[in-house]
Amino acid sequence: MQIPSKYNAIQAENKWYDYWMKNNYFHSTPDDREPYTIVIPPPNVTGVLHMGHMLNNTIQDVLIRRARLQGKNACWVPGTDHASIATEAKVVAKLKEQGIDKNDLTRDEFLAHAWEWTEEYGGVILEQLKKLGCSCDWERTKFTMDDDMSEAVIKVFVDLHDKGLIYRGYRMVNWDPEAKTTLSDEEVIHEERQGNLYYINYKIEGSDDTLTIATTRPETIFGDTAICINPEDERFAHLRGKKAIVPISNRVIPIIEDDYVDIEFGTGCLKVTPAHDENDKNLGDKHKLEVIDIFHEDATLNSFGLQFEGQDRFVARKNVAKELETIGVLVKTETHMNKVGTSERTKAVIEPRLSDQWFLKMEELVKPAIEAVLGEDAEIKLFPKKFENTYRHWLENIRDWNISRQLLWGQQIPAYFYGDGKEDFVVAETLEDAVLKAQKVTGRADLKATDLKQDTDALDTWFSSWLWPMSVFDGIRNPENEEIKYYYPTNDLVTGPDILFFWVARMIIAGYEYKDQKPFNNVYLTGLVRDKQRRKMSKSLGNSPDALKLIEEYSADGVRVGLLLSSAAGNDLMFDETLCQQGKGFGNKVWNAFNLTNLWEVNDTIAQPDSSKIALDWYEAKFSEVLLEIEDHFSKYRLSDALMSIYKLIYDDFCGWLLEIVKPAYQQPIDAATYNKVMAIFEENLKILHPFMPFLTEEIWQYIAERTPEEALIVSKWPVAKPVNKELISQFEFASEVISGIRTVRKEKNIAFKDAIGFSVINNENSNTAFDTVIAKLGNLEAIQYVKEPVEGALTFRVKSNEYFIPMDGAIDVEAEIVKLTEELNYTEGFLKSVQKKLSNERFVAGAPEQVVASEKKKEADALAKIETLKSSLASLK
Repeated sequence: MQIPSKYNAIQAENKWYDYWMKNNYFHSTPDDREPYTIVIPPPNVTGVLHMGHMLNNTIQDVLIRRARLQGKNACWVPGTDHASIATEAKVVAKLKEQGIDKNDLTRDEFLAHAWEWTEEYGGVILEQLKKLGCSCDWERTKFTMDDDMSEAVIKVFVDLHDKGLIYRGYRMVNWDPEAKTTLSDEEVIHEERQGNLYYINYKIEGSDDTLTIATTRPETIFGDTAICINPEDERFAHLRGKKAIVPISNRVIPIIEDDYVDIEFGTGCLKVTPAHDENDKNLGDKHKLEVIDIFHEDATLNSFGLQFEGQDRFVARKNVAKELETIGVLVKTETHMNKVGTSERTKAVIEPRLSDQWFLKMEELVKPAIEAVLGEDAEIKLFPKKFENTYRHWLENIRDWNISRQLLWGQQIPAYFYGDGKEDFVVAETLEDAVLKAQKVTGRADLKATDLKQDTDALDTWFSSWLWPMSVFDGIRNPENEEIKYYYPTNDLVTGPDILFFWVARMIIAGYEYKDQKPFNNVYLTGLVRDKQRRKMSKSLGNSPDALKLIEEYSADGVRVGLLLSSAAGNDLMFDETLCQQGKGFGNKVWNAFNLTNLWEVNDTIAQPDSSKIALDWYEAKFSEVLLEIEDHFSKYRLSDALMSIYKLIYDDFCGWLLEIVKPAYQQPIDAATYNKVMAIFEENLKILHPFMPFLTEEIWQYIAERTPEEALIVSKWPVAKPVNKELISQFEFASEVISGIRTVRKEKNIAFKDAIGFSVINNENSNTAFDTVIAKLGNLEAIQYVKEPVEGALTFRVKSNEYFIPMDGAIDVEAEIVKLTEELNYTEGFLKSVQKKLSNERFVAGAPEQVVASEKKKEADALAKIETLKSSLASLK
């Protein structure tokens, strides 16, 4: 078979992915094998492949391909998340370009546009994952808005509501004015930002007195409904029972007393704005204050903002401050650092807002999830273990989950209102069920579907993805089906630590609630991908390379290796394109090694050389040793270390040593026994490399021999480690040092490798002679002689206490070598005197830092050793 001299990655990648798909290797159905299951962290349907996806999915593919080779029934379920906020924003933007306002559309009309957008762009990221080599079971691809997935979400909502765990409440929530929806506490990122602290005078009704309050948000004075002082604060005793006048609006508000106010903080007077601060809301409830909401849903001021109506809150802030200054009540302004909540999705500053929302009680639900990871009999392991502390913090401080969103894209909340009251609703899986429930509650048999109005809110996207490991196998709708019983719990989850709470913890909670089982055994938390300056990769910074261009330039295998070489378990990845170049270079090295073996002429009549036999025995021992090392790394999810072990084994031991040892002389054939063994070893190498570099390895595997589809590398057998011959490995390591010594001498003395040289050994170590034939071949030695005394007129080097001699016999200019060595000896002796002079100076030794003195002592020891070697070499030449 004609084998190309160069590896064509693009051609190979297309060819073998198509071949794998055609032969259905990725598809899994329940059988009598041990299942190995991974569910993909579903990327946003709006997304395109970025470096985080590349790392995460490369790791999953490595795990799934290895499991497949181990004979397990490997099932990797792919899919996408409907990403309510992000997708709705993109659809709204597209409609705007077409001159369509979302608010002019009915729900069904908007959803038609959303589905159209999803069908046009939604499959992009999954197609890109194929380019990376991901061996997902594409027949199982799920979308969180698929009918069956949505049914599962609605079923769970109804069930939790019927259990009394879901309730509707009028609460202060986190409002995203850009997405125009509420967010859960966990979706708010708190950032330190510099702003201003405004000191404002409020007049006291019926007098010329004033009081001063300090606020970071002067625009909210239009929502003030009280001023609060501490009852113990004597400074303000004269204000008790009086009223204050709000500047600009001139509304009269009460002055109330509450020990909530910190006497030492600020001016000691607090403006109370119940509609726009959670603590103020609590005060308002306690003192029965009026609640005035001054904002529209987009955070522009409403009619309560008077002349500032319609202005964005930040614009209004500046304009209100100017007005306060103009009317003479702005006392002063100071710069002030405070924490500002921002939306994880849109980055907009969050606005506290009172709203009717749906909540899930978490206090009892969370207990099994805490025990599962942190208990004495923990069933779920986090890798790295350090993330257990983060997990503990989140779950032990959990609050009720706000699960409703003011969006159209998503599962519509299955609450049906039959009256005008806040509690006039029923919760049901279908409209038909809702009618029956409403008839029963109201006693009205004539109630019809048209009399009911469904809640317009949608559920939080995480409320669908927390069911993912169960719902992809239809485990919510059909809890006893064959697939959920076979594939659940899944084995490994690979995801980022940034969604440890949002997704991982919630899946664990749902798993115990609905299956009374963990959803997975292990969670491997990858690091974040950063650039060389340690900045997180993002579109806005422009520091994230185009994933597909990287694959085009360095090959999918090269990029996979590059990512994993820089990804130590759980630590952030400092991505550098040169690592992808290294991955590509490694692939070329393996290809060239295969090409070399392909050039050999095989002869089955010649005997196997002793050097080849012992080298093959050594490599088998080394392979088993490294295989055990690899298995250990996999067990600890140290995939980068596993790859590095394979890399060194193939690059150094196989290509650098074994192939050099067994390689036949120029234009000479290789014996069949050696060749067959080398190719069998090559195949074992390909098997352990395959999970990391699937395309290159399959290409070489298929070139080595004609294979049926059942014999493809992707479904071959993972090697089994044999007992490790440690002695043989140790002997080879010693022999390799000897070979390196010979090569160093040849290089330094410019002795051509084609010239055979004499070689003598004083074997002080009693080292085994098993590898002498290897040393002789790789050193191009005439013979190896064991002697008792040093050889005169020879160059010498040591390995441990063994002394090795290479007689010159005209191979070098002895006189010139004597001159060179003498000059080097004189220089080194002079250097030694200067170091010893410094060390004999008591003031230097007493006053210099400890590490400086230690460094000088090391210089002295190194110089003494070098002088001894130089003198020995000179003696042998004279």
